[in-house]
Amino acid sequence: MIQMKTELPQIFESFAEARQNGFLAMKKIKDSGKGVVGQFCTYTPQEIFTAAGLVCVGLCSTSDETIPAAEKVLPSNLCPLIKSSYGFAITDKCPYMYFSDLVVGETTCDGKVKMYELLAKIKNVHILELPRRQDTPEAKALWRAELVRLRERVEKDFGVTITDDNLRDAIRRRNVERRLLKELYELSQMTPPPITGLRQLQILFGAQFKFDWHEKVAEIQRAIDSIREAYEAGERPVSEAAPRILITGCPMGGVTEKIVKVIEEAGAVVVAFENCTGAKQMDRQCREEGDPLTNLADHYLQIGCSVMTPDNNRFELLGRLCKQFQVDGVVEMTLQACHTYAIESHSIKTFLQEKGIPYLQLETDYGTADIGQLSTRAGAFVEML
Repeated sequence: MIQMKTELPQIFESFAEARQNGFLAMKKIKDSGKGVVGQFCTYTPQEIFTAAGLVCVGLCSTSDETIPAAEKVLPSNLCPLIKSSYGFAITDKCPYMYFSDLVVGETTCDGKVKMYELLAKIKNVHILELPRRQDTPEAKALWRAELVRLRERVEKDFGVTITDDNLRDAIRRRNVERRLLKELYELSQMTPPPITGLRQLQILFGAQFKFDWHEKVAEIQRAIDSIREAYEAGERPVSEAAPRILITGCPMGGVTEKIVKVIEEAGAVVVAFENCTGAKQMDRQCREEGDPLTNLADHYLQIGCSVMTPDNNRFELLGRLCKQFQVDGVVEMTLQACHTYAIESHSIKTFLQEKGIPYLQLETDYGTADIGQLSTRAGAFVEML
């Protein structure tokens, strides 16, 4: 049995502020005696933790605040997401990392894998071996075996039993969240869209930091209803003439909101996010009938991502979203030193060129020094549209 921490370390606006407000919620969760699992990746099945009666929280940090501390150990030319996440762990400046009784990582990229080795010296870490193929019997069998191993690790560490019925109920709950969040972002199919891309991103990103399931789904439903009512009442926060942009690439949130801001300040509107923060994890439902662990393995393995080869599912979703949201252009946000997305950007550009859809790649980090350059490039792209 692992020892859980319950003390703070020394050292719509609800969704926009959800991550910060969630710090206090996390302290209350720990005080109540509940276990917490921190995860880094969309491939990690939250349902296993929910089925165990645990609280799950995302750990990918989105600030450059602790990067100098991380660079005392990690190379400076490493992905900022990895450096930031490790920095918050070693400085005890993130309550989510601090209160995580188990941290679940995955072998999506080499930088993360080596960072997890260091993280395991100070945290209880479990690594999922993610296949790089999605279409072979061997890959599917390996991934299901990895989920069995994760379930056994959670049962052992937290002294619980995860039944198939628990898993089916957890799948049902997560499907409700997916359906509601998909309904919310699909509101932006309207012309003009009823919300800005920044507001959409804040809701999608903030939802993961609301830990009471009943309150979360009720609040998402209220957001949907409020947006619809305002639109029907004639409110138009976005000009009908604004070019419609889809964002693809690396996960977004926190400081990377700057990409959305420079696009929308240039006169366009972001209508969809294909990345981990958006449609990638909300587009499909997990099957509820049959063996729940097989269903989870099948569902999560089919998520499109540049770490997969071939990455057919990402291209299928991207093409479908471009048509569904009637986009005028696609912007790909890649983080510095994120090699898989950087390399795949060439294939994405070619794919979109064949469809006659303008494309722009913006590479950035977690700093703010490049905002001027980003604004210039985004402005030129929007003007071209």
